[in-house]
Amino acid sequence: MIKKVGIILVNYKDYAERFLTPCRDSLRAQDYPAEQTRIYIIDNASTPGSLAYLKNNYPEATVLPRLDGNYAAANNLGFKEAIKDGCEYLVTLNMDTEVEPQWLKELVKALDNNPSAGIVQAKILLYPKDEIEKTRAKINSLGNIIHYLGFGFTSDYGAPDREILAYLEIKGYASGCSFIIRREVFEQVGGYIEEFYMYHDDLELSLKVKLAGYKIILAPRAVVYHKYEFKRSTKMIYYMERNRYLTMLIFYPYRFLAWIFLPLLFLDLGMLFYALFGGWFREEIKIYGHFFRRRTYDMIAKERARLKSFSTVPFEEIARDFEGRIMFQEISNPILKYIANPLMNIYWRLVKLFF
Repeated sequence: MIKKVGIILVNYKDYAERFLTPCRDSLRAQDYPAEQTRIYIIDNASTPGSLAYLKNNYPEATVLPRLDGNYAAANNLGFKEAIKDGCEYLVTLNMDTEVEPQWLKELVKALDNNPSAGIVQAKILLYPKDEIEKTRAKINSLGNIIHYLGFGFTSDYGAPDREILAYLEIKGYASGCSFIIRREVFEQVGGYIEEFYMYHDDLELSLKVKLAGYKIILAPRAVVYHKYEFKRSTKMIYYMERNRYLTMLIFYPYRFLAWIFLPLLFLDLGMLFYALFGGWFREEIKIYGHFFRRRTYDMIAKERARLKSFSTVPFEEIARDFEGRIMFQEISNPILKYIANPLMNIYWRLVKLFF
């Protein structure tokens, strides 16, 4: 039986004007039955103008307005609407993408053929900038990696595209750029934690899916071209760092936090020093301020209790696949490369002996 699928796109401010048309056209060209496909556009930070633009330019899509720009909440809204409409499989797709005609069919097939998988990520390639790159595609993500101090980063970034024949298991987490999740899995884990707002939202959802006993795999023939741009901003730094701490405080057992306290302390001192000279010291102070609020710890306690209600896999089993080195492809730092990373990696190998 052909599954009914809901595809969620999130617009933010002028995103649709920049990216919607080619993304829409590639979705219209899918070889998956159109009558079994529903498109939902969440107009995040919606205005009357953006709402009208979306409805005029993608009339077959359901457009849902939101005002506050919360990306995690926007995805929750889209997925819940798709579930209400009877969709069995739920897909998230960045608007700054174009997908190959077999993309959706291959995502669905991967879930159908792998009953132990809760999430399937597409093969995400960097969008070619010129004619030469069209014949020499490069990888954006084949699945993402989790560092034991809460960082997340892509695997194989910038490597030449290569043929992959099998459904590879992703040991870290699925990139939120493009993945498919079973409706019952999304409902079981409670969707996204909306406190995350943006960044690390895909990491926290993936961790919950793994704790619930499901695998995350790659669909190598479901190809997405991502118009990826690395833009470092104080807002990005704030949410990435804040959500890194939230990830550890929500997911890590207390004994695990004790094991990693020493490298975490040294790293945070280094981050403070770096922030002082990097122009985002105020954001670091704001992050610490977030963890001096009672409401933050009430939320953490609530989420930790929710994890216990559905977890079937010990956290340590998942943590064995965490990375010991920080690998930010866009940032080259000799102190990180030659001093911090080797020390953190050695420490992590020692910690794993105690699991």
